[in-house]
Amino acid sequence: MSVTLHARGAAERAPGAPGAEVRPYEIDAGGVTLSGLLAEPAGGPARCTILAVHGRGMRAAYWNAFVPLATALGHAVLAVDRPGYGASAEALPQGLTLSEQADTLHAALKEHARTHDIGAGVFLLGHSDGGKVALHTAAEDSAVPLLGLDTSGTGYLYHPEALHFPSTLGGGATRLNWGPLNLYPRGTFQASRALLAPTPPREAAETIHWPTQFEALAPHVRVPVRLTFAAHERWWRLDPATLHAMTTRLSAAPTTAVAHLPGAGHNISLGLTAAAYHLRVLTFLEECLLTAEGGQGPSLRSAS
Repeated sequence: MSVTLHARGAAERAPGAPGAEVRPYEIDAGGVTLSGLLAEPAGGPARCTILAVHGRGMRAAYWNAFVPLATALGHAVLAVDRPGYGASAEALPQGLTLSEQADTLHAALKEHARTHDIGAGVFLLGHSDGGKVALHTAAEDSAVPLLGLDTSGTGYLYHPEALHFPSTLGGGATRLNWGPLNLYPRGTFQASRALLAPTPPREAAETIHWPTQFEALAPHVRVPVRLTFAAHERWWRLDPATLHAMTTRLSAAPTTAVAHLPGAGHNISLGLTAAAYHLRVLTFLEECLLTAEGGQGPSLRSAS
């Protein structure tokens, strides 16, 4: 299903952040055209750029509620439709693997940095399968400085309820993807239909292999990492032993943190607790910026 990313015209003002323009954006990512949204702060250059990566079966507009908070604090937000979604869906009908998506995002970041001031660097923000792609992205050498990584709904070992790996946000996947429906504002489910898109087959086929993939890539992530899980998360095993195993495998990350968000389901950024989560993301970003300004090299990773 194809959707438009802007509901009220070619450019809109983000509420709560006067002058912060959110506009549809396309970028050449190594020969693949990616669509998405770009929001830049008013009144000066961005302090940093946040690359926001949506989850399975969604689009860049998943991050709409995050944008005004981030731009109000002086950050630019580049929310992309991942390869196989949006503008690239026709060119990539089978999609790309998670690793290939990360390669494409690196190309997009390099091109974006060529034409825009990215500030102190790029902060990776991912949700669910988008968090998997963000972890792959952080594990690879980058042409731009990477400041840190925050994911929600991205675990290590699947919960038994997720064994059938539904590939859509409806039907049998409702409990996994949403949790109790009263965790979301009235009208969320009707409005969110505009965010939905088919999951590309190559991406869906990789789902069962994620634990092994994570074990291979985790030791190569060399930026601070923060992992957030909703209180009503059902995709992942969240027992202390599993979470300890996950953070232990992120052995090269300068810091790792695990947070649990009360009153939230898997799609945190669409729920009633979205603002609480987004503010915590931005607090973590401030910590990453302080680390970068202090010259502690491991938190800034860039290839020559």
